[in-house]
Amino acid sequence: MALLKVEHIYKSFGGVKAIQDFSIEANRGEIHGIIGPNGAGKTTIFNVISGIYPADEGKVLLDGKDITRMEQHLISREGMGRTFQNIRLFKGLSVLDNTMCAFDPRSRYGVPGSLLPLPKRYAEEKRGREICMGYLKMVGLESYAQEKPENMSYGYRRRLEIARALTCEPKVLLLDEPAAGLNPVEVGELTELILRLSRELGFAILLIEHRLELVMNISQIIHVQNFGKTIASGTPGQVRSDPGVIEAYLGKEEC
Repeated sequence: MALLKVEHIYKSFGGVKAIQDFSIEANRGEIHGIIGPNGAGKTTIFNVISGIYPADEGKVLLDGKDITRMEQHLISREGMGRTFQNIRLFKGLSVLDNTMCAFDPRSRYGVPGSLLPLPKRYAEEKRGREICMGYLKMVGLESYAQEKPENMSYGYRRRLEIARALTCEPKVLLLDEPAAGLNPVEVGELTELILRLSRELGFAILLIEHRLELVMNISQIIHVQNFGKTIASGTPGQVRSDPGVIEAYLGKEEC
């Protein structure tokens, strides 16, 4: 069974058809790239899959469970992790505390534990710190645990967003332009990180990215969007030579 199965989803905003009949099946350990020109509907796909927007039509299944109409925080608990195109970190909080924010919904104490200094609460907070430190170590930020994100490089802030998404213990990880704003060296390091996470953790990854060399190098399957429609889907080699893809990116040659 596919970890993520998206069946014929549609989404419109007024007269704008942002998604028209998008489908995908992502299995454990697979990396799927979603590419296309600006305004092609890529981020809207992520927003529908993760529950920010409801689909007008279609169905989204996560590990066999229908999450189409589920609220966003419940989808996260079911195993959907996500980063955003624009970095969304809490200034003033440490790197560790930023990561702990994602762990809190998964903590095992209830309302009384959150209000009273009970032993179970302290034990759970300790467990959370250990888990979060493990994910920070995984992305190479363990030595920055007490640092403020605003004092770190842009590349490290991108890594922190990934660590925070990992704290949700995802079955499926959505990465929305993780290489945006990175220099070539940082892009190379990010590529290695994504491949290692895929190999070690085994979840399915969906990746939106404008840096085509990154997508081509790490994706098993690439889906190309243009004006809300899927115009091609296949291996990097198949997509690279597709006439519709070439036209979408380079324009149609005049006769």
